[in-house]
Amino acid sequence: METNWKIDNLHSSVGFKVRHMMISNVSGTFGNISAEATTNGDDFTTARMNFKAAIDTINTGVADRDAHLKSADFFDVANHPELLFHSTGVKQVTSDELEISGEMTIHGVTKPVSLKAEFAGIAVDPYGQTKAGLSVSGKIKRSDFGLTWSAVTEAGNIVVGDEIKLECEIQLIKQ
Repeated sequence: METNWKIDNLHSSVGFKVRHMMISNVSGTFGNISAEATTNGDDFTTARMNFKAAIDTINTGVADRDAHLKSADFFDVANHPELLFHSTGVKQVTSDELEISGEMTIHGVTKPVSLKAEFAGIAVDPYGQTKAGLSVSGKIKRSDFGLTWSAVTEAGNIVVGDEIKLECEIQLIKQ
C-alpha cells in the first residue's frame, strides 16, 4: 500500500555551511521549503522523495551577504529561483541509516548526489498525526553547479570555499 508524506514545515529545517576565508564556516538556511515522499507502507527504504527550496528565502543572518548570494554572482535567483532534489534510490546502510541517491538541480545544473539520512523513526504526535523524522546530511561542490564566484585576499586566502555541507532536519506528516 502506497503511503504519501508531506513536510512538516514547523519542525523541519534545511541548512548549509561553507568555509569563509578558509578559517571558519558561514551557516545559512532556506526559509521556504517543500518536500513530499511516497513509500510502500511505512518503509522508507522504498521512498521516492522530492524536495524544493526557494532560493530567494536564503538567510545567513547578513542582509548584504544574502543579497549577494541571490545575485548573478551566485544563485542568480532571477533566472534560477529554486533548488530541487529528486531521489532515484534509497539504500539501507545500518538499522537507522539510509543512503539517498538522487539528482540535485541548482543554478540550472543537475548533478547526481548521495546523501546520508539518519532515520529517527515514526511516531504519533499529541494531535494524532503520524510523523517520520530524518536527519539528512551531505556534501556538494558548488563549482559542480556553476557557482564559481570567489575572490582571493591579499594574503592569498580564498574567500568562499567550494565544498558545501548540507544539514537538514526533516519531519514528514503521513497524509
